[in-house]
Amino acid sequence: MTTQTLAIATNLRAEGGLAGYLRLAHEAPVLNAEQERALAVEYREHDNLDAARRLVVSHLRYVVRVARAFTGYGLPQADLIQEGNIGLMKAVKHFDPSHGVRLVSFAIHWIRAEIYDYILRNWRIVKVATTKAQRKLFFNLRQSRARIGWMNESEIAGLAADLDVPEGTVKEMESRMASVDVPFDSHDDADDEEFHASPAGFLQDLRYDPETLLARADAEAVQQDRLQNALVSLDDRSRDIIRRRWLAADKPTLHELATEYGVSAERIRQIEKKALDTMKGVLTLPEPA
Repeated sequence: MTTQTLAIATNLRAEGGLAGYLRLAHEAPVLNAEQERALAVEYREHDNLDAARRLVVSHLRYVVRVARAFTGYGLPQADLIQEGNIGLMKAVKHFDPSHGVRLVSFAIHWIRAEIYDYILRNWRIVKVATTKAQRKLFFNLRQSRARIGWMNESEIAGLAADLDVPEGTVKEMESRMASVDVPFDSHDDADDEEFHASPAGFLQDLRYDPETLLARADAEAVQQDRLQNALVSLDDRSRDIIRRRWLAADKPTLHELATEYGVSAERIRQIEKKALDTMKGVLTLPEPA
């Protein structure tokens, strides 16, 4: 099902965009119970991908209907629908017609679950929603605020008791939902005032700080010294092989070195491995106090 039905989920990006997709969803034929069951059996028992595609297409209208209920979260409707389509495809994959339940009743939970996960992944202010109770709080609070605005103390206490979360968590979530996301970096054409209003504007640029540059140069010098000491610990042949195989710009092959030294390529590989093990032992020694 993956190859063919994935085209349904990505159709929102094709020519015609969201409007064309909505037209496709509403023009798709509605299946009766017998047709739906026959297609589900055909897919489940015979892996008929065309049957799966027809089941998906006939239920696109329900994805659109569910996605529209989540338009107040500030996320593109096309993205919500696309995530819902993924849930629909998962539902078709797991649907068992022998249970006597219509696909729409089964799929609606998969569609909502994918959209829920998408919203939680993409709303930066809901990083606080890490537990199941807090996720329920997030979605319930959206509905409550849309209905009554800011909540009073008694309403906060009631919602906290219903969802089994502390009242402080309800207040924190409500304040976060009232805040506006600020990008860490300002856009390229931002003026100087807007740049300094973003979080990045408060950070010091340490790339050219003399202390940072000196520390970096000192660390590189220490690494070079340790590398030279590790090379000195090798015999002449091993040192030459390591230099040419690992440090030279034009690296010879094992067979080229084998011909030069009059040994087999496997012998060169063994010498190289032993030399690297020896160097590793020297490089990992603690520095002298």
